[in-house]
Amino acid sequence: MAAAPFDAIAPHYDHVFTSTRLGRWLREAVWTHVATAFRPGDYVLDLGCGTGEDAVWLAKRGVRVIATDVSPAMLQVARAKAEAEGVRELVDVILFDVEQHPPSLFLPPSSLDGALSNFGVLNCLADRRPVVNFLANVVQPGGRIVLVVMGPFCPWELLWHLAHGQVRTAFRRWRPGRLARIGPAQVRVWYPSPRRLRQEFTPYFRPLYSAGIGVLLPPSYLGHLVDRHPRLFRALTRIDRRLSRYFPWTWLNDHYVIVFERTDVHCAGAACYVDFTFSS
Repeated sequence: MAAAPFDAIAPHYDHVFTSTRLGRWLREAVWTHVATAFRPGDYVLDLGCGTGEDAVWLAKRGVRVIATDVSPAMLQVARAKAEAEGVRELVDVILFDVEQHPPSLFLPPSSLDGALSNFGVLNCLADRRPVVNFLANVVQPGGRIVLVVMGPFCPWELLWHLAHGQVRTAFRRWRPGRLARIGPAQVRVWYPSPRRLRQEFTPYFRPLYSAGIGVLLPPSYLGHLVDRHPRLFRALTRIDRRLSRYFPWTWLNDHYVIVFERTDVHCAGAACYVDFTFSS
């Protein structure tokens, strides 16, 4: 059931987001942070890879990627994309639901150089402790994780819906577990703040920095505004990049990126270790 909404949108996701002007700008902003976190030769987990755009980009930079998702249809697109781009040998496409602990191929402790979770994957989890435990077990000390999360304060969303008289929608990010539409279905979504996420990932991860993604740009469902006024929004994109690491823009955004480093804190036993496995 968790996969169904994402299976439904998989054939159209690249068309409605990845390949759009706004989608490219937002992803390129994320890649500036990913590029400094991972180096050629690294072994990295892409948690919730979707159609594989990030996994393919990393593989082209010489990074070996385990691309995981809960949606078989998304993974089918990701696999085809990796093959088309000639990086299939660097991208392992794996069906994986962090909430279900599915059995199969075992990842040894400290086997990964880092991990990436882009564009709100963690927002679909009410309890992120299994993710923290899992990553703490498989990412080696000194490894980095890059998380891109929808935050609770998006000025564009707030002002747009208030201007259209949609008060409940304007404040939806402030209500935990709010239903959000994904294609023809609905899923529950949570919007943790950067402070909340830092608390959840301590002590196994040390926060390095956070930055806004889409500080001055609208959410993806308002991408038609960007297509209508490309010069204006291209200029705002440049300003967006300059403001992104400064308060309050680390909180006022559609998404924010937070980069952690795995600490040397010992991770063993039920308090941290989770016997996660994968199936291809």
